[in-house]
Amino acid sequence: MKVIFAGTPEFAALALASLHAAGFDIPLVLTQPDRPAGRGLQLHASAVKEYALAHGIEVLQPLSLRIDSADPVRAEQARAAHERLLATDYDVMVVAAYGLILPRSTLDIKPCINIHGSLLPRWRGAAPIHRAIEAGDEETGVTIMQMEEGLDTGPMLMIERVAIDAADTTATLHDTLAALGARLIVATLRKMDAGPLEAVVQPEVGVTYAAKISKEEARLDFSDSAQVLGRRIRAFNPFPGAQALVNGVTIKIWGAEAIGADSRALPGQVLAADATHGIVVACKSGTLRLTELQKPGGKRLPAAEFLKGFPLAEQCFD
Repeated sequence: MKVIFAGTPEFAALALASLHAAGFDIPLVLTQPDRPAGRGLQLHASAVKEYALAHGIEVLQPLSLRIDSADPVRAEQARAAHERLLATDYDVMVVAAYGLILPRSTLDIKPCINIHGSLLPRWRGAAPIHRAIEAGDEETGVTIMQMEEGLDTGPMLMIERVAIDAADTTATLHDTLAALGARLIVATLRKMDAGPLEAVVQPEVGVTYAAKISKEEARLDFSDSAQVLGRRIRAFNPFPGAQALVNGVTIKIWGAEAIGADSRALPGQVLAADATHGIVVACKSGTLRLTELQKPGGKRLPAAEFLKGFPLAEQCFD
């Protein structure tokens, strides 16, 4: 099979590498335009672009695929991309975390299938890994689905489940699902090459939407329960990083665990802050032990090391 691949971050790059290593002919890759990053805000290529260029695969980076865009620059790039797709000999387009909407004009050229990091129809949308951890889901997985104009609404071709470990962060679960997606897309295309796959319509019951993560969500509210806060901290690691204020200073909290029973202290009150007990904070219900923190301009540190440069005894998180 000849495969056009559309994707942008590391999650997608792993799938592209898996398809390439499996021997699929990949005549063209679509990825997002280079973006400014780092302190110097220099332009950086996506992980997918870096892999494609390193292996001699042509790369196309349109701002949009919507030929009816009101922006003349985007519309021009979309028309050029559309013509390039029409001129390319391919059997299927594989999409993974591309970041651009595929319009009907693209979907109608050849079959498009998507690697989605959830058990559809749960967590359709942009941030399925974050939201699964935040919600306390016990399992997640990868769904390979046919694409249609709706948001992750297409019929499912293959699905595989994985357990969410109590210590999983978005970073660790991302890596697990990226590896699973890379393996599953190869298996899917090989089955498609051998004959038609059964496409299972998604059930109407159980639909949830994984809204894009905003930086505003990073602020912790200790009037929530310790269980909720612990999940949120893991869900927001590595982005955007959970935050809490103490004496007007914003502290990032990268690791925590819910412990113990309810405290009579006010939510946010630091109950302990020493090498023996660690950093223990009262919540609306339960208590939270903070295990990894970062002050402004500093490094991520275990609680004991953090306390050497930022004492928290008798303090209260806002």
